[in-house]
Amino acid sequence: MNKTADQALQFINEVIPNLPPQDQVQSAIAAPALFLQAMAARTQATDLDIIGENCFYEDFGAYTGETSPIALKQLGVNYVILGHSERRLYFHETDEIINKKVHGAIRAGLDPIVCCDETMGRQAAGDKIHWVVSQIMADLRGLSETEVKRVTIAYEPSWAIGTGTSASSEQAEEGCYLIRQTIADVYNDDLANQIRVLYGGSVNPDNIGELMAKDNIDGALVGNASLDAQSFLQLVNYQ
Repeated sequence: MNKTADQALQFINEVIPNLPPQDQVQSAIAAPALFLQAMAARTQATDLDIIGENCFYEDFGAYTGETSPIALKQLGVNYVILGHSERRLYFHETDEIINKKVHGAIRAGLDPIVCCDETMGRQAAGDKIHWVVSQIMADLRGLSETEVKRVTIAYEPSWAIGTGTSASSEQAEEGCYLIRQTIADVYNDDLANQIRVLYGGSVNPDNIGELMAKDNIDGALVGNASLDAQSFLQLVNYQ
């Protein structure tokens, strides 16, 4: 929940001319629902995708204040973030709710970016494997192989989000590897190798290269470091 509509458009106008081609790096910005229509219209035929930050699991109905997945799709939005740690923490979204949202997004033609968390307490207690695996299994429950291919998974340990304390590249790689192994166990190895796994948690221009060098990290879900246009461009042009 950052920037106004005018500031958001100014931001994308600054970054669009300096983005790497999509066949090298896929660049995208997630923004509040208020800004998405103008941003999607501005980015048509560019190398920048626009992503919804959240959506509901029904297309229409008496759900005041919620965002319809089919309405997002009709705006020209193709991706939506679901299960972000802040949604889980502040809005008490459970894995059951997130699973319903994943199904609703896919029915509407959106490709979900599903976030899974790891708390510092779980990490210190040595229980992070169970935590990560259980969330992914619950959030993707009932999806076919074809549907899972449309899902991107983001590993975001909540203790590293917005704190300036990133997981080490080894910790991030381990979390992403465990997610990929979970997909292999539930579905198959081929699907696990195809699915994209992102890392999120105090990613910045200084550590993006080291993170992206890891075998199981396909991309980054970036928070604070993406709010400044020059920092954003450093991230997407890390190579």
